[in-house]
Amino acid sequence: MRVLRGMVYTAGMCFEPGEVTIEGERIEKVEKVGADALSEKEAQTYILPGLVDIHFHGCAGYDFCDGTTEAVRAIASYEMTHGTTTICPATMTLSEELLLGVCAAGAEAAETEVLEEGIPLKDVLRGIYLEGPFISEEKKGAQNPAYIRTPDRQMLEKLQQAAKGMIRMVAIAPETEGAMDCIRECRGAFRFSIAHTCADYETAKEAMEAGAHHVTHLYNAMPPFTHRKPGVIGAAAENEETRVELICDGIHIHPCVVKSTFKLFGAERMVLIRASRMASGWEDGEYALGGQPVIVKGNRALLKDGTIAGSATNLYDCMRTAIQMGVPKEEAVRAATRNPAEAVGLSEECGALLPGRRADILIADGEFSLLEVIKSGRTVKE
Repeated sequence: MRVLRGMVYTAGMCFEPGEVTIEGERIEKVEKVGADALSEKEAQTYILPGLVDIHFHGCAGYDFCDGTTEAVRAIASYEMTHGTTTICPATMTLSEELLLGVCAAGAEAAETEVLEEGIPLKDVLRGIYLEGPFISEEKKGAQNPAYIRTPDRQMLEKLQQAAKGMIRMVAIAPETEGAMDCIRECRGAFRFSIAHTCADYETAKEAMEAGAHHVTHLYNAMPPFTHRKPGVIGAAAENEETRVELICDGIHIHPCVVKSTFKLFGAERMVLIRASRMASGWEDGEYALGGQPVIVKGNRALLKDGTIAGSATNLYDCMRTAIQMGVPKEEAVRAATRNPAEAVGLSEECGALLPGRRADILIADGEFSLLEVIKSGRTVKE
């Protein structure tokens, strides 16, 4: 048994003086205590749930679409030891054959692998985010246009079978041929996110009413929000069932927009992501990424011409960045824990400190520097 004392992130989404008791792999109890019951050091210690990352592509020199056990293990280990104890890595727009292999590799690794830290991989890898191939060619971004295709229910079912049920989110451009029918027909079996899209306000609104209650990396790869053409962003703001992802690495989106978006949507609908690739976790230097030379400096990954080649940070640092930008810490933590867990149907397993839940816990100091990561009751980094 272990008892943690400090400022505990409670079910009410606020920090209060308290104790968290761990017994084995589970949280036994969470109790409030008087402020005077904490030592000076404990009063400067934050205790919060392990983070939940539902949209990133890779890290530590590996990409989930490598489709290998080695890649999945390395990604999960890096994420876990950097404060993200539950992950749903994302695919890219690839051929059906390659996507089947990626999904199968992820499912097989989850069933059989144990990380070096002694944690079963299945306790960290809890889903797959299908980003592509059902997207708009005009807003493809870094996706390969050769493999873009119209939404296909049979293909989705084949991929889900290969993934053994692990696909938890499907990106879709609702203006493309057959997209609305796909959303309506499959809404009971899949969660849909509006992504890489040219959809106008009316189309996005229809998609949300049809069952697409999520938006992939808000502002990126979609029409802008303007006073006459509110587009996807305006439709999402109106639809209270819809959550939105926000890349908060200090590079992709201006701090003013980050704070304004939290105010517009409310903390309960925000999901922090980093949408990073394999450059996360690399030392500063020059590397090859997708066949192109990439220069990594700090949390930036740039092509030689200065084009942003993705984020090179982790979700915990994105959460800290949001706090430093002025987002209340309680809201930033919620957007990196409870909200993403709810978005992919994992809220009964992770994202909160509650009795009976797996003891996935982070301990941070008063500046939110990460001091310790606990996964399933076991310290995996300190």
